[in-house]
Amino acid sequence: MPATNPQIQRWQTAVRFAIFRLAMNFSVNQRVNYVLSELGQIAFLVKDVFLSLLAFKITWRDLLYQIYSIGVKSQMVVLVTGGFTGMVLGAQTYFQFHKVKMDTATLAVVSVSLCDELGPVLTALMVAGRVGASIAAEIGTMRVTEQIDALRTLATHPVDYLVLPRIIAAHITLPLLATEAIVVGIFSSYLVCVHILGIEPVYLWANMLKYTHDDDIVIGVVKAFIFGGIIALIGCYKGLTCGLGAEGVGLATTEAVVYSSITILVTNFFLTLVMGKLLGLL
Repeated sequence: MPATNPQIQRWQTAVRFAIFRLAMNFSVNQRVNYVLSELGQIAFLVKDVFLSLLAFKITWRDLLYQIYSIGVKSQMVVLVTGGFTGMVLGAQTYFQFHKVKMDTATLAVVSVSLCDELGPVLTALMVAGRVGASIAAEIGTMRVTEQIDALRTLATHPVDYLVLPRIIAAHITLPLLATEAIVVGIFSSYLVCVHILGIEPVYLWANMLKYTHDDDIVIGVVKAFIFGGIIALIGCYKGLTCGLGAEGVGLATTEAVVYSSITILVTNFFLTLVMGKLLGLL
């Protein structure tokens, strides 16, 4: 007996579903393999950086130049970000606290928020956009033009000459930049609260000092220190493994910024939980 139209349609639907499932499984497997391969290569790079750090194969001239390139040149964008973040955070906090007559607690909320979260995270994101892209483009261009191969022929390890100075410089400069952003943000928020919103300055400042603790500052500095290593490590890795040609350098630059930003946001969540528990036990 020949198959009816409904039976044929069911068979066709089942075949399409099976093909779709196979395609999805293949795509997912490819993506998982790619991610695991990337993580493995980054782990090997971390091992090389650690061994190079133990031997301290670095010149002070390269380190100072990277501190200038990563830290000093990033000050303007970080200070502008911190200043206007403090202003808008102070204004929005005041609009909500004014409803319950808690105006003088505005600066305390701004201070704790900037020290714990917004200061280090926004600083890291801004630096990732400027420095992470620059590191990936610079090292990627050296790879495309075979300058990295030339370093190997001269018995110079690329990790010693290119990666280690940038990672150390990022670890040094990010906490300083985050501290600057926090200070400028609190000061700009204070000016907005006092001179624009008309809040009593003495109680405003006293509440800020009362509710902002040393733990908040420590959390922000530690986060910025870790974020600095993430930015430099991912930027160097993407530069060392970029594809050939201008398209490869452009793709590596884009991926360095995107991956650094995502990693910073994900890491910030787990750091907040872990450090909050640790400081609560002390």
